[in-house]
Amino acid sequence: MKVARARAEQFGGIVELSRPRALLHVDRQMMRELGYPESPLWQQPEGPLSAPTEVHLVLSRRCAAGCRGCYVDATPQGAALSREEACRILDELAAMGVFHVALGGGEALELDHLFAVAEHARAVGITPNLTTSGLGLDERTAERCKVFGQINVSVDGVGDAYRAARGFDGFPHAERALRLLRAVKREVGINCVVSRSSFEGIGEVARLVRRLNLNELELLRFKPVGRGARLDEELTPEQAKRLWPMARRLVFRHRIRVKLDCSFAPMVFWHKPSARAAAFFGVQGCVAGDVLAAVQPEGQFTGCSFLSSGEDSFRLREKWPTAFAAIRGYVRTAPEPCASCEYLHLCRGGCRAVSRAHGALLDPDPGCPRVQEHRARRPLPVLAQ
Repeated sequence: MKVARARAEQFGGIVELSRPRALLHVDRQMMRELGYPESPLWQQPEGPLSAPTEVHLVLSRRCAAGCRGCYVDATPQGAALSREEACRILDELAAMGVFHVALGGGEALELDHLFAVAEHARAVGITPNLTTSGLGLDERTAERCKVFGQINVSVDGVGDAYRAARGFDGFPHAERALRLLRAVKREVGINCVVSRSSFEGIGEVARLVRRLNLNELELLRFKPVGRGARLDEELTPEQAKRLWPMARRLVFRHRIRVKLDCSFAPMVFWHKPSARAAAFFGVQGCVAGDVLAAVQPEGQFTGCSFLSSGEDSFRLREKWPTAFAAIRGYVRTAPEPCASCEYLHLCRGGCRAVSRAHGALLDPDPGCPRVQEHRARRPLPVLAQ
């Protein structure tokens, strides 16, 4: 076990291991045994984390691909953070004790200063990870990508399924990018958006992960935000119930690592898995404004990259303790059927971005099978005669 860095929290601290790669929550005694001094945080009452562990830095809304469901509504002329703005934000995140940043867009590889930003992140002690479509990536660029930690290429289907999901024939470019990146580093995987139309093709994506010897397949729930708000691509109730069994089957059939993003939590917990089984797939409820935050290219500090309103990114440290209080407090104020659900503290009511897209930020996630069953049982209003 090799410790890369750590930071104190009220409960003890968070320790980042470089070998094996992991973030561990440890108690105060373990922090002492690792050689870290007493922290003033240990005298404070329980509260939010002192900082997020990961921040999604949306470098731009700039991308030439024009994917039909792009959640940031990227265009060739979209807004972008300058190198100076991005580095200033990284400086502040480093001072807060953030461990990782996920650099993306838009298409981050279209920015001339991407690698300078990644190198600055390394210099201030933050691991830069990258999400990319892989379009236009060549051997020279792949070699430069060694500066990143994890790199995931967006692949929502194989062959014609990619075209159907994204609206253009980009699969050959994505597969080439995966091969080039895998030739220079081990930490290469796939991000796959699971939508109504892509659902049946996820097995083919898993086979691709296995064939190319990639290190993970991360399944991301389709969310009706950005250009996606104009598409009828949210999972059907039947697909939502099949999601968890499908993910388990992919692991055992293909012997690959499958991760589920936090928005899938309601669909997983409907099956009543053990906490250990859920943890194996990295399943926890909405972590926006808790372990996760985002900075948008217009300068907003948001709970996650799918939420549009937030705080001024020039005051990250000042705003963090009290920002996102409504999201953090959902468990205390949850309405039914969340309030009586045994998984409330793990699920946290599902995805706040999906709830907002359908009504209000603090509504129960409408994609949750339990919520759908609860609403189906409600009596219809009696109309006055």
